[in-house]
Amino acid sequence: MAYPEHLKSFVQLGTLFNNFCESNTVKSDPWLPQLEATLTEAELRNKWYTQENLLHALKAWGKVLTEDSLKEWLSFYIWDTPNKPLTIGLVMAGNIPMVGFHDLLCILLSGNSVLAKLSSNDTVLLPFIKSYLQEIDPQLAHKITFTESRLEGFDAAIATGSNNTSRYFDYYFKKYPSLIRRNRNSVAVLSGNETSNQLKLLGSDIFQYFGLGCRSVSKIYVPDGYDFDAFFTAIFPWKKVLEHHKYVNNYDYNKAVYLMSEIAILDNGFLILKQDQQFASPIATLFYEHYSDKATLKKRLEDAANSIQCIVSHGFVQNEISFGQTQSPLLSDYADGVDTLHFLKQLP
Repeated sequence: MAYPEHLKSFVQLGTLFNNFCESNTVKSDPWLPQLEATLTEAELRNKWYTQENLLHALKAWGKVLTEDSLKEWLSFYIWDTPNKPLTIGLVMAGNIPMVGFHDLLCILLSGNSVLAKLSSNDTVLLPFIKSYLQEIDPQLAHKITFTESRLEGFDAAIATGSNNTSRYFDYYFKKYPSLIRRNRNSVAVLSGNETSNQLKLLGSDIFQYFGLGCRSVSKIYVPDGYDFDAFFTAIFPWKKVLEHHKYVNNYDYNKAVYLMSEIAILDNGFLILKQDQQFASPIATLFYEHYSDKATLKKRLEDAANSIQCIVSHGFVQNEISFGQTQSPLLSDYADGVDTLHFLKQLP
């Protein structure tokens, strides 16, 4: 089977990430200190991008950017007759580190060029990746372009934003084949029989990246009469979020609003639990709802599928995500559940 051009370049990128995360300071590789400097600058520009979260992103990508993982993912597509190369306009989000990298990967492996508008929240990591890829693979030199101005001169578009910005994207890209992504959130369904380890792992689904990702659990469903003591005990190690001033500011503000509004909440000193039917909870807040019947809850979640990215549970639904795995997606875990490679390969 033929595989896409540039595949080995992304394998090398994954090796770089792994070497860095494993503190493999190979003196002959000048890219390692450059990557270290890039992470330092990324945190200076965006305080949500802590070194811990940046390393988590690199580890997650290093794990899947291997020859075996890439070939397994790509084996579901036909690569023998590549399409005519196109320029794909790409509007990137920046809520978590490297969130737009998967789109860039798909565009380049599909044989196209990328014209990307970076998020103002993530202006350092992706330019570093561009420099690295173009150094090890000169054929990519003219296939990756970043711009700060309005996107022009493209053949199709991929854009990620909020429900509000998606209306602008729908209008701006209406003349082009386009893939527009909107707000999504992730939820967890608890049975009340979870082990302390499962609840501890759920903590990472909630707190990793401070809950800013679409794969971050922002709401939990618990059975009637659920006792939250075990949950609060299991997530206690995540009290470290209080070391981050922006998180603390959000926690203090939201708690004050709820208390002044006389809204009933549960509070463990670093996370607020509020009973709410919505999916998208504010930073430092986790929404929850009780349920009495699993079948009814399944139907409700099916009806709301367009608003949900992940369902974390154990034996509740098909395609559920195991506890602690939301921020370690596979290459085939597409945003909004829409196959980005299929979209690119079917373009005329």
